[in-house]
Amino acid sequence: MSAGRQICRNKRRKGDYMINRALNHMAAPRLNWSELLGLADRLCCVGVEFRNDLPGELFDGASPQKVGDAARASGLRILALAEVKAFNDWSDAKREEAAALMKIAKACGAETVSLIARNDAKGMGDTERRADLAVALRELKPLLDEHDLVGLIETLGFETCALRRKSEAVEAIETLGAKTRFRIVHDTFHHVVAGGGAIFPEHTGMVHISGIVEHDVLLSKLEDPMRVLVDTNDRIDNVGQVSALLDAGYDGPVSFEPFAQEVHVLANPQAKLLQSFQYIEATLQEAMPDR
Repeated sequence: MSAGRQICRNKRRKGDYMINRALNHMAAPRLNWSELLGLADRLCCVGVEFRNDLPGELFDGASPQKVGDAARASGLRILALAEVKAFNDWSDAKREEAAALMKIAKACGAETVSLIARNDAKGMGDTERRADLAVALRELKPLLDEHDLVGLIETLGFETCALRRKSEAVEAIETLGAKTRFRIVHDTFHHVVAGGGAIFPEHTGMVHISGIVEHDVLLSKLEDPMRVLVDTNDRIDNVGQVSALLDAGYDGPVSFEPFAQEVHVLANPQAKLLQSFQYIEATLQEAMPDR
């Protein structure tokens, strides 16, 4: 057992309250895959999400098997491998892209592949939007079945996105009868940008957190580069959103996904990430001591 795992086990034995911490590679994009695993280990995370949209080759050219072995040796899960972009703009090329990512995900032991909704202001009509989503899920399901993976659907709250509402994703999943193959992401940022609404803990496979401290921008006009770590200045009530999900039965990972350059350039992301995780956990426990 690593030193990090032992520290985490001791914390839990003492009764310290901890969420199921996780890290998206966007939380520390300057780190390579091995360094990200080390950071996650020291932060008592349950796992990580790797991305194929960062500079350089996925896994820095290392084999998926090597990365998976290293994660398991550290007691970490590879929670997701991202991403298939514009998945609801289906085509033969998109099928090849999805199948290729699933092959890598299977090889490294990832639990899910991330499916990102199209965000180009196209396919926005109500009928077209729903039909495109239904086609994509129907075509993706046999691929997911073949690789024994879950498709993690990420709705984007932006006005240019053809899948802004989690409710539409849930409706499409239920219509297809594919709840075991598709889950949704509750992203605290995108939830607010989309105008809020219902949460779906029973359909949620991942929670992404990031804070917003800008107060002179309309919520509907917030942008990714504004997404920082969560602290007392947070404008979008990350703690409240996470609390609502936990209270409704969600028990999965809560993963940091900040996009702000001020986070990405941190010389010591561990200290700031730990501080933010601890703030969230202390505030959650203060609101409900029995947690």
